[in-house]
Amino acid sequence: MFRVNGRPAIGLAIAMGAGGDILALGENLRREMQAIQADLPIGIEPYLVADQAQTVDTAIGEFTESLWQAILIIMAVSFVALGVRAGAVVALSIPLTLAIVFPLMLLAGIDLQRISLGALIIALTLLVDDAMTTIDAMIRRLSLGDGKAQAATFAYKTLAAPMLTGTLVTIAGFIPIGFAASSAGEYTFSIFAVVGLALVVSWLVAVLFAPLLGMAILKAPKQAAGVAAAPPGALLRGYAAFLTMAIRLRWVTIAVAIAAFLVSLYALRFVPQQFFPSSDRPELLVDLTLPQNASIHASLTAVERLDAALAKDPDVAHWSSYVGRGAIRFYLPLNAQLPNPFFAQAVVVAKDPEVREALQRRLEALLAEQFPTAIARVSPLELGPPVGWPVQYRVVGPDIETIRAVALEVAQEVAASAGTRNVSFDWIEPARQLRVVVDQEQARQLGLSSTAIAGTLNAAITGTVITQIRDDIYLVSVRARATAAERLSLDTLETMQVPIPGGRTVALGQFATFEHGQEYPLIWRRDRVAALTVQADVRPGVLPETVVAEVTPRIAAINARLPAGTRIEIGGIAEESAKSRDSVIAVVPVMIVVMLTVLMFQLQSFARLALVVAILPLGLIGVVLALLVFNRPLGFVAILGILALLGMIAKNGVILIVQIDQDRADGMALRDAVLAAATSRLRPMMLTALSTVLGLIPIAPTVFWGPMAFAIMGGLLVATLLTLIVLPALYVTVLERRGAAPEPSPVLAVNEG
Repeated sequence: MFRVNGRPAIGLAIAMGAGGDILALGENLRREMQAIQADLPIGIEPYLVADQAQTVDTAIGEFTESLWQAILIIMAVSFVALGVRAGAVVALSIPLTLAIVFPLMLLAGIDLQRISLGALIIALTLLVDDAMTTIDAMIRRLSLGDGKAQAATFAYKTLAAPMLTGTLVTIAGFIPIGFAASSAGEYTFSIFAVVGLALVVSWLVAVLFAPLLGMAILKAPKQAAGVAAAPPGALLRGYAAFLTMAIRLRWVTIAVAIAAFLVSLYALRFVPQQFFPSSDRPELLVDLTLPQNASIHASLTAVERLDAALAKDPDVAHWSSYVGRGAIRFYLPLNAQLPNPFFAQAVVVAKDPEVREALQRRLEALLAEQFPTAIARVSPLELGPPVGWPVQYRVVGPDIETIRAVALEVAQEVAASAGTRNVSFDWIEPARQLRVVVDQEQARQLGLSSTAIAGTLNAAITGTVITQIRDDIYLVSVRARATAAERLSLDTLETMQVPIPGGRTVALGQFATFEHGQEYPLIWRRDRVAALTVQADVRPGVLPETVVAEVTPRIAAINARLPAGTRIEIGGIAEESAKSRDSVIAVVPVMIVVMLTVLMFQLQSFARLALVVAILPLGLIGVVLALLVFNRPLGFVAILGILALLGMIAKNGVILIVQIDQDRADGMALRDAVLAAATSRLRPMMLTALSTVLGLIPIAPTVFWGPMAFAIMGGLLVATLLTLIVLPALYVTVLERRGAAPEPSPVLAVNEG
């Protein structure tokens, strides 16, 4: 049964075909409904319960606004840091890249939705790296006296290959995101696809179009060719002095980096864990589970009482109720419920997302007071794979009574946690049963079969259709059955006359007796074995992962002493999170192989490859610091951000090593080349990190993308700083240990470019 705002209704769900446009579908439906409504009889009114088109339009509008904000932020950083002309080249590369990416997304069948738009923002913060690197190289060559054509050619010849390597390595970091074989992976594939497309296109723009734009826009510095560059600024002088000391004390530098990494590993345990956050939509789901022997009429009565309460709440915009089943899947991550007569669900839409939490608290208090015998739950919609109750433990075994006893013990441990509330079971209580015990010998002597006896009882208690009457165009069945007093009284049932062959009747009590007993109206099974689930909600401000971490040792102690064949399994968010995490980890070896292969093609040296791999863990220092400082959880999306961060760090390392090798090939001594390359890469690397951090600010406050944004922001900023210090120290250490004689500290001469 379906009800809207407390009134009986007939629901109509309209699904969009594959490849359709939800906004166009919504507009067409509104137009058609206006035409249909004009011809409806008085008293019949259509009501829009869920408008996915409006929801998508709002979400896309918000993310499109964030995308434009990110574009403006990155353009502003380019102009301020590089100057008007150089900044204009970088700024022009952004719309050029997007103009190529959007048609490619269309060809690949990638729609504009929450995930793809967020991926565009992430890609946007990365795609300016190549353009900044190219323009910075051109400016440096122009300052040394090269012509525009020579500077552009130099940037292409020296940087195209390492930038392509860095781009491929960065894309490889997103491989686990794109190919995770889990329900969570379905949500995040477009991150890999969009970022991969955008980075490849950005590389093409940087190596082909950016040099051409630079030739048209850039101007050579005013100093003449061959004249020494202007004195370096205070920042470069300070960095060069610090780097010189770090190289001289390279073992201390390496030890400090290792210590910081170990501290971050220890601090990781204090970062809150979270699978996926709740949705920020205004809907609330109200689940009512009555005793499992309750009829659908009892569920309808409960829903009518709930409707009356919702009608009086000023924060409720509208609601729809489903009796005997769950809501239709109007939202992809909805935890769909199976039809059952004892179950009812309401979708309550708050007038504003800001009042949703207050409305949830009031509804929880109302349900606890007015429906004490029901298992009631009020929850927001989920983001990510549907889970339902966040904390779940399944007791699985062959013996019903054993698993009931164990489940009660598990429930006590779960309830003992300060972070849990509303501990319940998906089934546990037996229901009273009235059994009719037929004396089969007596029945056979009377010529009665079990089927005939059951038919007589059903006719008296349930009723039999005897005729139909017409109401306009409808046929209404007429059902005959015994009165309530007759069918509910055992004395009356014992005297009920049962027809026997020959046209005679005999009292039911002559060959049957009534017995009282108990039965389980519903038993859930997994792999054909009974499974009883202990389920609980968490208190506001408490993450389910925190509760699971607290309760798991006590549950393990119970599990260790269970009889053979009986076990306790974890469910809920912890189980789904483990599945999704394992699906990502399963693809990580592929990511590592691809990364190492691409790096080896570029570096062609195991020693240099080891240097790049050695700096990859440095990103964790900034990730943990950012998540702790801003109190953001480490969830599935944040883990994806950490994996993507590996590619970004590797890209910076590759380009820095290539720059050092290039300077050494030009005749510079080892330490001189290291210092010169590091100082020349300081500005583009820091500008890229800064543009990434500032470009992610628009999505940092969002519920879904926030943890990933903070993970990338903190990890990339800290890793970039450490790469500029630790990698040069490692390079000198490795090269000198391979046979190069130690050199005196380099002279502090830096080209600011």
